[in-house]
Amino acid sequence: MRALLTSLTVFSALAMSTAAFAASMTTGTIKAFDTKALTLTLKDGTHYMLPANFKDPGLKIGEKVKIAYDMVGKKHQATAVTIVK
Repeated sequence: MRALLTSLTVFSALAMSTAAFAASMTTGTIKAFDTKALTLTLKDGTHYMLPANFKDPGLKIGEKVKIAYDMVGKKHQATAVTIVK
């Protein structure tokens, strides 16, 4: 019984720790997009930092996008931006 409980405890700890590293997803409408500063702002006011190797898929102000991101400190670091049709 003790071995079963230990195994379940270890499995639960591993499952919870990997979930903490998963990227979050959100959708919204672009309010501002700065290719030089590599930032994207949604209409709700949330700012996202874009990676240095970001390839613009043709983003325009007013367009709806889906963003995958990670929190780095208190900043949103975008990992992927796709246009929602």
